[in-house]
Amino acid sequence: MRTRAKICGITRVEDVHAVVNAGCDAIGFVFYPPSPRSVTLAQAEILIQTVPAYVQAVGLFVNSSADEIQTILKTVPLDILQFHGDETPEQCQSIARQVGRRWYKAIQVKPGLDVVAEIQKYQDAGASAVLLDAWHPDLKGGTGHSFDWTTFPKLNIPLILAGGLNPDNIEQAILTTHAYAVDVSGGVESAKGIKDQQLIERFMQGVLRGSAK
Repeated sequence: MRTRAKICGITRVEDVHAVVNAGCDAIGFVFYPPSPRSVTLAQAEILIQTVPAYVQAVGLFVNSSADEIQTILKTVPLDILQFHGDETPEQCQSIARQVGRRWYKAIQVKPGLDVVAEIQKYQDAGASAVLLDAWHPDLKGGTGHSFDWTTFPKLNIPLILAGGLNPDNIEQAILTTHAYAVDVSGGVESAKGIKDQQLIERFMQGVLRGSAK
């Protein structure tokens, strides 16, 4: 099975086209104002209209309430929610039920964290997947850092690899982790929030090579 791929932090229509044309499976929109890749409701409304069928639109949220997410969903029909803050399994489950969307949780791989036990909590709460990202004391994703891929667990839930991925290391990352999917943002950018078409194409070529081995 080919490793799935998501490009996150999309802010421009031309970047949506580049991601789709490269064969990516999902596009991520960041609804977290402190992020340099954040989009407004008006921006997201325009962008999502250019996302074709069979490409998933993912909304990244950090400690947002169900009401805040529901307001966005009225204008931006996201397919799935990515909780990237301090949300507990119970909070993720409750919000998802209220807004009627599937969801997955991003977990930062902190030193000393029992990652498998943490994944199990969210799986039990109904997560469709769990994303493992590099830990940073201040930033919520988009750090450009990676964690030790040899610690990537193998469990009976789809696991997504994120953190420090780029066209040069994606093939090795897949070979090491056998992740269900990979998620990249800064690694395919020419500037924060500005994607580079050639980097996206090279990244997807690496995904295909890694999946084929």
